[in-house]
Amino acid sequence: MSDTTIRISGDTKSELDTFKEYKNESYDEVLRKVMYIAKTSKTQPKLSKEAIEQIEKARKRIKKGQFVTAQEAKKRLGL
Repeated sequence: MSDTTIRISGDTKSELDTFKEYKNESYDEVLRKVMYIAKTSKTQPKLSKEAIEQIEKARKRIKKGQFVTAQEAKKRLGL
């Protein structure tokens, strides 16, 4: 994968920041998530609405610290 630089306004960057689910989430991850939602909303609008609702619920849980780390999940699943 090659990297590139794109120019965006400060307002656009601030809007992208609101889509971050965790502090170190890259803008590439955020943009891929937004593009996936945009594509899905055209082909499966009902599914898209459900996905957006689930993402919002997950974001709220993460901000409250209500989540399981990958290491903890592996331990619980015996992996």
